[in-house]
Amino acid sequence: MNQKKTWSDRFETSLNPVIAVFNASIGFDIALIEYDLTGSVAHAQMLAYTGIISHEEGEQLVAGLEQIRQEYRNGNFNPGVEAEDVHFAVERRLTELVGDVGKKLHTARSRNDQVGTDIRLYLRDQIEQIRSLIRNLQQVLLNLAENHVETLIPGYTHLQRAQPLSLAHHLMAYFQMLQRDYQRLGEIYQRTNISPLGCGALAGTTFPIDRHYSANLLHFSGVYANSLDGVSDRDFAIEFLCSSSLIMVHLSRLSEEIILWASEEFSFVTLKDNCSTGSSIMPQKKNPDVPELIRGKTGRVFGHLQALLVIMKGLPLAYNKDLQEDKEAIFDGVNTVKGCLEAMTILLAEGLQFKEQRLAEAVNSDFSNATDVADYLAAKGVPFREAYNLVGKVVKTSLAAGKLLKELTMTEWQQLHPAFEQDIYEAIAPRQVVAARNSYGGTGFAQVKLAIENAKQLINNN
Repeated sequence: MNQKKTWSDRFETSLNPVIAVFNASIGFDIALIEYDLTGSVAHAQMLAYTGIISHEEGEQLVAGLEQIRQEYRNGNFNPGVEAEDVHFAVERRLTELVGDVGKKLHTARSRNDQVGTDIRLYLRDQIEQIRSLIRNLQQVLLNLAENHVETLIPGYTHLQRAQPLSLAHHLMAYFQMLQRDYQRLGEIYQRTNISPLGCGALAGTTFPIDRHYSANLLHFSGVYANSLDGVSDRDFAIEFLCSSSLIMVHLSRLSEEIILWASEEFSFVTLKDNCSTGSSIMPQKKNPDVPELIRGKTGRVFGHLQALLVIMKGLPLAYNKDLQEDKEAIFDGVNTVKGCLEAMTILLAEGLQFKEQRLAEAVNSDFSNATDVADYLAAKGVPFREAYNLVGKVVKTSLAAGKLLKELTMTEWQQLHPAFEQDIYEAIAPRQVVAARNSYGGTGFAQVKLAIENAKQLINNN
């Protein structure tokens, strides 16, 4: 026979065993235990500070909570499904340790504001860790960029050859994407760092608590001004998963490029053995597993964002059990983003090498300098649209003749337009094509070096 388990004398029988398992969250919210203990310590100190409990009782509660922390860290506290959730598990163990005074910990508090506090403490910590990982990846991109300022790579639009670029300029585009990710997380941190502790179940409490005191102990920047909002708000979690989704978008775009670059068709990079695997049947294969996994895991984070949006869109105020589902989405989102940032950092730092000779050959064997021919004519006074149309004919003629622009003779150039002179050959050389794009934010070598120096200062200032 099942042991009777009641919430209060309102209940006469225990939960059906299947429902008990279905209802329990201890299997995943145990991840919050350190944060639950920290929040409970602050709550106990606040209760003593306001005289709701005695200072001696407050000290007993804090000592008991810290003992549980050590037990957990030592692997000696492993509550099972019978505890239902981390909050009850801690309270039950606390009562075993300090006796009836342990039952006073929940005074002026509900699991609703308790879990809201825990998840904010957890996410606040994780945001800082993710921002640190972003900085690590940015530093690797900076290091690569510094080594490849004058390495050229074909630039693409519509995945068709467009204009040659400095490889450093290409890499620094991802630095800037990650900088926006870093900034977004900083903004979300501020909206996460608000305390719901003391909101109670939904309406506050009759006890003379001091919410600002406990908030200060937990280093929150403020408290929720409305108790209903405090226990039911998950905007910060949605924002976090939205920001995480954008991080994954940026990592996935970079992953896709690396996958293309590593293919035989592009052959712009060589994958090193420490970040790739082989085929079980084709011995010649070297597979880009890291970028492929990152690309695949992107959808996983998108799914968590969608799930939390769907959970929230139909919930009336205040707390509803549906919100138990927020934790697995947040936990897995955090772990996925952290893992992908770490993997991409290792891949770029030590798992691939750019094939500079192949890149040089690529930018010397196409028509990506056609725009520069039009710019050349425009600088000689030919209206740009007229020059543009003329160069289109030049490319068409060259293709028919099996020639690149650099292979046209001076006679052929001047037959096309008398404005062409000997300096056209220098103007369309790939290195000059890149160097000439010296507008702010452009791919010109001088601008790229400036961008790298600005990025260094940005990181150092932070």
